Amino acid sequence: MATLELFYDFVSPYSYFASTRVEALAARTGATLRFRPFLLGGVLKATDNKAPADTPAKYAHLKVDTARWAKRLGVPFRFPTVHPFSTVLAMRCALAAEVRGQLVPFTHAAFRAAWAEDRDLTKPEVLAGIASSVGLDGPALVAAAPDFKAALVANTEEAVRRGSFGAPSLFVGDELFVGNDRLDFVEEALRGA
Repeated sequence: MATLELFYDFVSPYSYFASTRVEALAARTGATLRFRPFLLGGVLKATDNKAPADTPAKYAHLKVDTARWAKRLGVPFRFPTVHPFSTVLAMRCALAAEVRGQLVPFTHAAFRAAWAEDRDLTKPEVLAGIASSVGLDGPALVAAAPDFKAALVANTEEAVRRGSFGAPSLFVGDELFVGNDRLDFVEEALRGA
C-alpha cells in the first residue's frame, strides 16, 4: 500500500485547500495518509524562495486565485485580515496534537479558523480554543508546544532534503508534488504505485 505525505503550514491557503481533499483521495486509492506539519518560512529560507507576499503582483493574484479555488471546491473561505502571519506556535501545537492522537482534527479546525473564520492563529488563546474544540486540553496543549521545536525543525529540514520548496508539498514515496493543483498527478502516482 502506497503512502501519501502532506507537508503543510497553516499560513498557506493552498495547503488549506489540499487538506480538504487529501483524505478522500487517499480513500479512493487505498493509500495511507500522513499529515506532516512543517514551517513554510523555513522551507522558503532554505531554498532561497520568496513568499507570494514578497511580490506585489503575485500577492494580488493570490487573493483572486484563492477565491476561485474556494468557489470551485465549495469550501468556506475568507482571506485573513492579517496575512502572512507567524505559524511557529500553531505548527508546534499541531505536533503536540499529533502525539495526543488528534493531529488531523486539530489541523482541520486550525485551517478553518484561519481561512474561513479569520481567527488569529498567533494568539495562544485562539489555539487553545481550537484544541479544546477537538477534545484536547487546549491550555495544556499550548503550554506543551515549545517542547516540539526540534520536531518542527526536523520535519521542515526533511521536506527540504527531499526537494520541497513550497506548500503544500506532497510525497508519494520519493516523488514530490508541490501545490494543491497537483492532486490529479498525486492520484495518478498513487494508482501506479
